[in-house]
Amino acid sequence: MSVEVPLNPITRSEIHQLESLLLFATLFRPEVIELIKDPAERLTWVDSLAVAAGAIAREKAGMTVSEIARELGRTEATIRKHLKGESKAGQLVRETYELIKQGKLDELIKTIEMIEKGGLKEVVAKEEYEKLLQEYERLKQEFEEIKAKLEAAELESLEKAKKEIEELKSKLEKLEGEKKELEKELKEYKVKLMEYEAKAKRAEELEAKLKELEEKAKAVEEVETKIREYEEKVKECEEKLKEKNARIEELEAKLREYENKVKSLEEEVSKLKDGIRKAKELLDSLLA
Repeated sequence: MSVEVPLNPITRSEIHQLESLLLFATLFRPEVIELIKDPAERLTWVDSLAVAAGAIAREKAGMTVSEIARELGRTEATIRKHLKGESKAGQLVRETYELIKQGKLDELIKTIEMIEKGGLKEVVAKEEYEKLLQEYERLKQEFEEIKAKLEAAELESLEKAKKEIEELKSKLEKLEGEKKELEKELKEYKVKLMEYEAKAKRAEELEAKLKELEEKAKAVEEVETKIREYEEKVKECEEKLKEKNARIEELEAKLREYENKVKSLEEEVSKLKDGIRKAKELLDSLLA
């Protein structure tokens, strides 16, 4: 019996085929059957093996750890443990993959067929046969249920992912629109900034000129202050000059008065001189 196995799956169907084969072949390896005898731990084991099988099948398809974790609904740390063989489930599934890769799939399938046909007696002790056969039937049923749940969960996850992708596309379109608006506003702000910078430069120039004018105004104010001081002094001088002019006019008036008096006296002296002369002439004539 020969079964073709997609060891490096490409399509989604091949991934599921490798995943199912890894899980089924691992579950029915005799040493694994021994591990899952305890009903309390069986479900945990089956779930761990299913996650490990899903992780390894997707790893072989080239998916990243984050993609596998998102698709299987597990943390990235859990997926890494399974892929690196740090978990027992990951180690067992990896061994199954290597057995398949080495061409030993027929032996695994033969073991499973023996179990299904009641040939378990050939691979385990007789006293364990009945118990393991019951475990096998129960395990097979649980496997089918878990497989159905995983497929349903995967389908739901896929639909959810599609919905999220559509929402992200819508958000991306919205963000692109907002980006264009922001770029437009940024362009406008850049133009305004250039205008503000030009105005700021002009303001600096005006401020420098204003400072220069203030300095000149201060110098002018000092000059005006000195002019006012000079004007006050000139005013004082004018008042004093006015007083002096008035005094001069007063003195000139007195001088004219004195001149008139002197002239009058001179006239009188002249008259006296004429009188004296005449008197002398008369005296001289009398004496002659």
